[in-house]
Amino acid sequence: MPEEIFDIYDEHLNPIGTATRAETHKNGYWHRSFHCWLTRREGDRQFVRFQLRQACKDTNPSCFDITAAGHFSTGETLRDAVRELAEELGVIATFEELIPLGQVREDLTGIVNGNTFIDREVSDIFALICDLPMNELRLQPDEVAGVYEAGINELLLLFEGKCNEIIVSGVILATSDVSNDASSNQTLLSSQRSIRANQFVPRNYSYYIDVLQKLLQCT
Repeated sequence: MPEEIFDIYDEHLNPIGTATRAETHKNGYWHRSFHCWLTRREGDRQFVRFQLRQACKDTNPSCFDITAAGHFSTGETLRDAVRELAEELGVIATFEELIPLGQVREDLTGIVNGNTFIDREVSDIFALICDLPMNELRLQPDEVAGVYEAGINELLLLFEGKCNEIIVSGVILATSDVSNDASSNQTLLSSQRSIRANQFVPRNYSYYIDVLQKLLQCT
């Protein structure tokens, strides 16, 4: 598979050219990305879904993360980035269905397989109200290992440091399907586990708290 090519920017978001994904994360070039959180309401409770990143990811492997997110490929616009929902989760939505939640600038670093990455992104954040049953999702095998769901109020307590862990339920991709590029015949297994805040991509917790508070206004 050809390596992704990104448009890259200086710190003021002035275009400075293009670079491969590997070059972008090695050299810390600024680039743009798309975040979308899936939420739904059931009675008096509102839920949010979040993904478990695959162990093979080049940044933050095996961490919990935004329901669907991805970088802009070269030449893409914000409207084009809605493709991430279909690619990562099998969720079909239009840009007009998304609820804008704002924009965030992140400067994250880490080490994967002994290699340092520098992930500098300006990300547009959205919500999507979605009642699709978890077992009807179609996960991108090389990106997403599973998807879990939690009550927003419970997840807020976790990031606010008011509880140490919560129990969440979701689905995970069967091990035999992880290397399968075709998502149409994949097997999703029910999963329940205890999670902690430090198992999420290591952003400042204020990011998660702000998003979750805004999600409560969406339904």
